[in-house]
Amino acid sequence: MPATIAARLDDIHATLGALRREHSRVERLGFELPLARCHAEIRYWSFLASLHALPADAGQAAPPIDGSAWPGPPVL
Repeated sequence: MPATIAARLDDIHATLGALRREHSRVERLGFELPLARCHAEIRYWSFLASLHALPADAGQAAPPIDGSAWPGPPVL
C-alpha cells in the first residue's frame, strides 16, 4: 500500500482507468461474465476512490447526545 494519500489516489485512479478500458473491451466482445466482474470491480474501486477522497478529519465521531441510551445493554 502506498504511504501517502496522493499515491493511493493515483493508484486507485490508474486501476479505475484500466478497469474501464477492460470493461469496454469485453463489452465489445460480448463476454458477459467478465463484463459483470469488471462492473463489480469498478464499483469497488470507485468506493475506494470516494473513501480516500474524504478529508482526514471526516471520520471523527460526534459528541454523545445527553440522555442517549447508546451504548446500552446488549439486546438479546
